[in-house]
Amino acid sequence: VTQRKETAMPIRTIPAALALTLAAGAAAADIERMRTSDDVETAMNRLESAVIESGATVFARVDHEAGAERAGLTLAPAELLIFGNPALGTPAMQADPLAGLHLPLKILIYEDGEGQTWVAYEEVEETFDDLDVDDDADYFEAIEAALERFAEVAAD
Repeated sequence: VTQRKETAMPIRTIPAALALTLAAGAAAADIERMRTSDDVETAMNRLESAVIESGATVFARVDHEAGAERAGLTLAPAELLIFGNPALGTPAMQADPLAGLHLPLKILIYEDGEGQTWVAYEEVEETFDDLDVDDDADYFEAIEAALERFAEVAAD
């Protein structure tokens, strides 16, 4: 008896692979990015100051490059600011407690492989897309405006 070795991908896995490929492409399209001529630290300092001056709370400033170094790895400069304002986030969580998975807000500033610095955040509509959060609500628009305004300040 000879056994035949399967070399083709089983048909039942093709839709899953296609779905993952499409989801990865869609995820990239849901990220807003702005260039800045400054380095990561300078842009992040500007962002953090703007958030504090607005009265919002900075919960954490994560230095991904430093974390990689502590693990004996290298990574281009990248920092994440985690911040929020309960006046904006609480109504979203009242509408759907699962909004707490996406709050507080986050902005990433990173250097790409070409040495260009970027300010990035997820589109608010996509962030809350699968939740029972009304995208016409005042707080929704305020969250959207705050992220855009802060990203613009960071990008200068």
